[in-house]
Amino acid sequence: MIQRIRQFFLAITAHITATDKKWLAENLPPAAQELFYAMHPADQYHALHVARTALELWEKQPAGDKSLLLRSALLHDVGKQQGDMDVFGKVWAVLLKHFLPELAKKLARKGTGYLGHIMYISYNHAQIGADKLKRIGMVQEAEIIRYHHALEQKNEPPELKLLRAADELN
Repeated sequence: MIQRIRQFFLAITAHITATDKKWLAENLPPAAQELFYAMHPADQYHALHVARTALELWEKQPAGDKSLLLRSALLHDVGKQQGDMDVFGKVWAVLLKHFLPELAKKLARKGTGYLGHIMYISYNHAQIGADKLKRIGMVQEAEIIRYHHALEQKNEPPELKLLRAADELN
């Protein structure tokens, strides 16, 4: 729960710096930058932290393609765009998943109304993001992002394992 409180504080104080924007421009093609900037600022901030953490993990134990990992980490939440779910929507999603998981799943299947929409996005943003990335030709990143909330499987790419670990730490 402490981690969730920390995430909430970071979300409401999120700020993207000029240095962050320069780093994004150096590491993402223009179409991917558009997807990144379409996210809520709190999700952008989170993605930047996940990317930095993923690179730190990679430095400690290099595995896979570092550039692919970086792009995947920066784009892992592009399935959530601004207007889909604000900070308080995320709070609702976390609370519903934790305390009322069956209701959360039912709302997500229905997908209507405020809670239905946020639950649908919460459960499906990985697939939504993967579809967006495929449309702009980022197929490798799409395949990693599609599974970043799935249970670990045998023979997963190292980039997926590192992304999942970095996301969990942030």
